[in-house]
Amino acid sequence: MSDDASSADQLAVALFSEMLTADQLVRARLSRALPKGMELSHFAVLNHLAQHPEERTPTELARTFHVTRGAMTNTLTKLEWAGHVHIRPDWDDARRKRVGISSSGKAAREAALAAIRPILTQAVRDVGEERTRAAIPVLREMRMKFAGPDDGSE
Repeated sequence: MSDDASSADQLAVALFSEMLTADQLVRARLSRALPKGMELSHFAVLNHLAQHPEERTPTELARTFHVTRGAMTNTLTKLEWAGHVHIRPDWDDARRKRVGISSSGKAAREAALAAIRPILTQAVRDVGEERTRAAIPVLREMRMKFAGPDDGSE
């Protein structure tokens, strides 16, 4: 193996080790800060629905979050039980359902954001706004490399 290949291998391992560890630590920290009874998956779905107000099917949401339809159905059932989403039949195709965020869901999302925003803001301040801003395009490009047709979601 050439020195260039060895260097790229070492860089790849170091980068992904940092990304995976950061993911675990961020998830754990934010999960503890979320309002009682809210899980990170609940927040993620509510946040998505608040930012994209058109109703979605459970299958579309599962694809968006790269989870199984069963996992998404479980999350949506909990959110519906809490009154945070409305799930209704699709009038054009009775076999499908449509999911939309409720006013309670919007309020729950805002409460969650209020709880986690200080943690995220402090992390950005500690790292530095300029360095954080510079990292976003790199992380976005890495995400796009893994969100392609080879990820098994299509």
